[in-house]
Parts: sequence; structure tokens; C-alpha cells
Amino acid sequence: MPIIGRWRCEEKMKRFVPKYLDPASRLGEILFGLIMVLTVTLTAGLTVSEGRAGVRQLLLTAIGCNFAWGIIDAVMYIMNCLTERSGKIRLIEAVQRARDTRAALDVIQNEIEPELQSLLDPEEREAFSRSILNHVAKARITRPGVTKDDVYGALACFLLVFVSCLPAALPFLFFSRPIFALRVSNFLLIVLLYLVGRKWAQYGGTDRRVAGTTMTIIGLVLVGVAILLGG
Repeated sequence: MPIIGRWRCEEKMKRFVPKYLDPASRLGEILFGLIMVLTVTLTAGLTVSEGRAGVRQLLLTAIGCNFAWGIIDAVMYIMNCLTERSGKIRLIEAVQRARDTRAALDVIQNEIEPELQSLLDPEEREAFSRSILNHVAKARITRPGVTKDDVYGALACFLLVFVSCLPAALPFLFFSRPIFALRVSNFLLIVLLYLVGRKWAQYGGTDRRVAGTTMTIIGLVLVGVAILLGG
């Protein structure tokens, strides 16, 4: 029963996170989380104690970093949602306050997806902007605070960062020598960086091996610098 319960929990998380975070956001959260954990554990390794005490110190450092970084990302997600909504409200206000139709259309063409409009011919661009103007001119401005979806999205950020970085903490549960456990943790983080790079390439349409290798090199450089400094 515990195994079935855990499987169901994992399945719910797999459906929950993509509902609120797009692929680029998910990979970005994982990437920044891995780099942060790698940096923090290496820094802690510079002054770690020997024996079980040192392993416990690194374990708490890795878990604490995962937890803290997850909270930071969750808060930043909510702030970003509020900022995006404020930007949309400012755009609506600017359109509604425009002195005439031409000025309102100029605001729309300058603010709404200039890259998309560059793909349209002048007549299509004008028709596109006018369709938006017809909607925006009648829109009622509301200033909502934090919504339920904001909170769920923030929770998705926290879960993704915390769970994806947990493999970095596992070596500290199985090995009694802190430096060796740290090396294994670093290796796992580098493997995860490679996998994230390959996954990113899948969405970006680039070569997976190149992207994965690039991420791996970044991890190796960070580990190499730390080792040279005594980590």
C-alpha cells in the first residue's frame, strides 16, 4: 500500500506541475536549483568536519538549500505573476486613455508582440491591432491580488526545485566519509545537468548531445574550481 500511495502521489505531481509551469520554466527551475545546490554543497565542503558529523552537516546543507531555493522560487513566481498582470493593466489603461484611434493602435502595435506583427503584412497588422483594440477599449479594469492559480503555480515551483535536487542529498545518507559523499553528490548533480541540457535541446530543437555536454562542462568547471580551492 505505501508503494501504491507513493506512485499515486508521483503521478499527481507529474500532472500538477505541467499544469502551471511551461517546459522552459520547468527546466529553468531545475537548472538553477541544481547549480545552486552544487555551489552551496561545494562551499560547505571547504569547512566540513570529518566523520558522521561532517556528513550530517552536508546532508542538512543540501536539504536546507533545496528547501530555501524552493521557497525563493515560489515567492518570485508570485511576484512575477503580479508584475505581468500589472503590465497588462497598464497597457489597457494606455489604450483607453489614448487621444484617438490612431494613437491607441500605435500603443498596441508597439506593446503587443512586435515580433509577431513583423511577420504580418501592413493590412494584416492593422486588422490584428484593430481586433485587439475593439476588445481592450471595452475591457473593465480590475486589480486582483494573489489568486489561487498563483499559489498553485508557486507550489509547483517549490515542489519541482525541492524534489529534483534531492538526489544531491542521497549520498550523505549512505556514505560515512563526507568528502567522498560530496564527490558522489557532485557527480549526480553533473549527470542531472547533462540530462537537463538534453531535455532543453528537445524543446529548443538543437542537438541534445551538444546541449547536454555544455551543461556538463559548466558543472565540471564549478566542481574543478572548488576542488582546486580545497573543496
